[in-house]
Amino acid sequence: MIPVLIFDIETIPDTDGLKKLLDLPADTAPADVAEIAFHQRRQKNGSDFLALQQHRVCAISCVLRSDEGLKVWSLGSPGEDEGKLIQRFFDGIEKYTPQLVSWNGGGFDLPVLHYRALVHGVQAPRYWDMGDDDREFKWNNYIGRYHMRHLDLMDVLAMYQPRANAPLDEIAQLCGFPGKLGMDGSKVWDAYKNGEIEAIRNYCETDVVNTYLVFLRFQLMRGVLNAEAHDNEVKLVRDTLVAETAPHWREFLAAWN
Repeated sequence: MIPVLIFDIETIPDTDGLKKLLDLPADTAPADVAEIAFHQRRQKNGSDFLALQQHRVCAISCVLRSDEGLKVWSLGSPGEDEGKLIQRFFDGIEKYTPQLVSWNGGGFDLPVLHYRALVHGVQAPRYWDMGDDDREFKWNNYIGRYHMRHLDLMDVLAMYQPRANAPLDEIAQLCGFPGKLGMDGSKVWDAYKNGEIEAIRNYCETDVVNTYLVFLRFQLMRGVLNAEAHDNEVKLVRDTLVAETAPHWREFLAAWN
């Protein structure tokens, strides 16, 4: 089978970069840098959501479904250097050439990874191949919005119409899955400031499992999986999580209808 890699990232303000962009003193505290950036963003756009290049990746979580089974994990170790974390992600693509699956990955996760990979000098030749090295990639690559090598579920289900976009949390819950538990993207910065890196990684992991379960339902809808195959894949997810001992998986399973 072609491996499927579901991914999600969590980000915080790039306070070191923002010091340069905002011409702030070198000794400005990170929390103060972020507040200044949020304030300026609100003044300009009415929202404190920073421009994508001003984010720093603090977690990347994945579900990998391959011939070897199902694996759920977060890349690297808590607090690992951002450049090394991003290189790990693209090294996985280099190794497996998987189908990537995301929720809003085309609108957020991948552009952020592009900018931050550029900053850190990350190498990702397989990911950026658009037919120069592999002719198949000319018609189906990771960059093309309408290609399936990267499937942005939110974008496809909304028929590429931003006004039709829906949040993963609501779609997951409507399908009978747990949705977000205890945290959302707006709380990540506060959690990071409190040193709760592991909690951020755990939250990111539950997001990718929600995304994978919605993806399986999508594959059922489009006929790639029949009912029996779909149910077997869902059972594999549940059995995989039952074997885990971390508290966030106990909570996830308890909330799963």
